[in-house]
Amino acid sequence: MYLAGIGLAVPETSYTQAQCWQALQTAAPRLALNARSWSLLRKVLLGDSWIERRHLTYTDLAEAFDPSPDSLHYRFRRHAPELAAHAARRALADAGLTPVELDAVVISTCTGYLCPGLTSYVVEQLGLRSDIATFDLVGHGCAAAIPNWQMADALLAGGRARCVLTICVEISSAAMYLDDDPGVLISACLFGDGASALIFSAEPPSQGRRVRWRHFENATIPARRDLLRFEQRDGKLRNILSIEVPAVAAPAAREVLDNALRRTGVARADIRRWLLHPGGKTVLLALRDALELTDADLALSRAVLRQYGNLSSASLGFILHAALTGPTPAGYWWLGSFGAGFACHGALVEVEPCRP
Repeated sequence: MYLAGIGLAVPETSYTQAQCWQALQTAAPRLALNARSWSLLRKVLLGDSWIERRHLTYTDLAEAFDPSPDSLHYRFRRHAPELAAHAARRALADAGLTPVELDAVVISTCTGYLCPGLTSYVVEQLGLRSDIATFDLVGHGCAAAIPNWQMADALLAGGRARCVLTICVEISSAAMYLDDDPGVLISACLFGDGASALIFSAEPPSQGRRVRWRHFENATIPARRDLLRFEQRDGKLRNILSIEVPAVAAPAAREVLDNALRRTGVARADIRRWLLHPGGKTVLLALRDALELTDADLALSRAVLRQYGNLSSASLGFILHAALTGPTPAGYWWLGSFGAGFACHGALVEVEPCRP
């Protein structure tokens, strides 16, 4: 399958990590956090976390400090369809397509739940055909982009569609609050809101750059499921984030890469670019070492992490967009994601030179 268009969307409001820390000071009397929690918040927000700014749906950061289950659900219901549709419109414009030309839409999210799912809202907002095939994918967490694209590949390869819209949208601020659990605190300091939309076609574009998805690879490790997941507590989503995640993600990412290279016959030296989900600084450093990469290989992932924070499933689309914005070396690119499951995924993409 070939990439036809790509689009991104984030909330208008954004905050530096320093602004988040200042807001915490104002809210301190009603947060009831212990000294260890304050120390951790200071370390992540004011230290060298590789994050400078995050886009969040809050019009005022004070909204973050007293969330009820109903207000969190409302935040997701209001903003997730809006961001998803916004990113999709940009992807359509990039592809030069109209909404009625889409045959299927696949949407992934993990930061909220709607029934009917987000596809219903996007079909309505974009004016898609009533007979369009819709697929709402949940439960993949940060890893969702590659399984999402794999679904599009199956639809195209099976002849069920000629053009597929895929969206990853996360409203992390709808699953964000503070207590004395380290995983909850770190999550509140790392994650941002955003949506990435990609349109795939069974046919290559007649002009410009060709980006072709050649192979997908997956690994699921149920025994490590409890390291990275959501749970429900007091009516709210609660992010479980273990300090063991980097140590598990890194060897899993290496296994997925090695399996893909063996099955495709592509040499590791032929990979020209590395696009890896930026779970955080410690995760990226662990991936760098396990995959035997250089700091330069992490540049795109670091740039997205710095500007947006961890966007969960939407992150990889932002990184791909950044990779396609400037000079794009032809050859093989490797895209990697990991998340709830514990699961790790990879995609081998071939980029051909621009055609006149």
